[in-house]
Amino acid sequence: MTDKFAFIDAEKAMFPIVKMCVWLEVSTSGYYEWRDRPASATAQRRQRLAVLIQAIFDESDGTYGYRRVHAALARQGDGCGPELVRDLMRELGLVPCQPRPWRPMTTQPGDGADAVPDLVGRDFRADAPGRKLVGDITYLPTWQGFAYLATVIDCCTKECIGYAIAEHMRAELVIDALRMAARNYDLEPRVIFHTDRGCQYLSHAFAEVAAQLDVRHSVGRKGSCFEVSRRRESHPPPLAEPCVKVALHTAPTVEPVGIAPCRQ
Repeated sequence: MTDKFAFIDAEKAMFPIVKMCVWLEVSTSGYYEWRDRPASATAQRRQRLAVLIQAIFDESDGTYGYRRVHAALARQGDGCGPELVRDLMRELGLVPCQPRPWRPMTTQPGDGADAVPDLVGRDFRADAPGRKLVGDITYLPTWQGFAYLATVIDCCTKECIGYAIAEHMRAELVIDALRMAARNYDLEPRVIFHTDRGCQYLSHAFAEVAAQLDVRHSVGRKGSCFEVSRRRESHPPPLAEPCVKVALHTAPTVEPVGIAPCRQ
């Protein structure tokens, strides 16, 4: 019955009250009695909480959800249940913004990718070690900022045969990782090294080092998520590597491993 009276009160500017009472099969006297009736204690409390919730939501610049609004009400001494807060926020149309967490982008597209062929074609299998390699860059969050890890992985053995850690993502990072792989591992002549289209791998400095080491560079197709996801399936987790120590309060340090490859 209350819902019918509320509908009549909302539409009274569009239709006559008497006709709407007839259409909804309610009495006109009942509608006026409902309209003039003072608000109940529950309704008054909901109205008061709605004002407080709106103020807290505005002060948070629209970032507080119902849990934070509920905690703010509790700190103010206005006790109520979290479900009541959620219901009132839904009635007020308050939807908190949920920004996506910022993540550093390790792949910066570079020029000249069209000149480098795709020698892998998504086939990341290799019949023998040292014949087909893949590389990528990932980041390590620390309390001192982000450190960046470049790796070189053998497609046959899934071993991380070369890596480098630095506080930057310049071409020197991937060059050091490739040099370590060539120094510590027996690579076949004209070995394939497949990477993404990052500017570090497409730089002139990297191309010169690859030519010196007799490495054929290969890049994946443009706009294909499988080129990165397939390589990262075998990407060794940095925190699990015995030769890489990562602490949240300090930048990563690397222990010397001699010529032994870093096994997954």
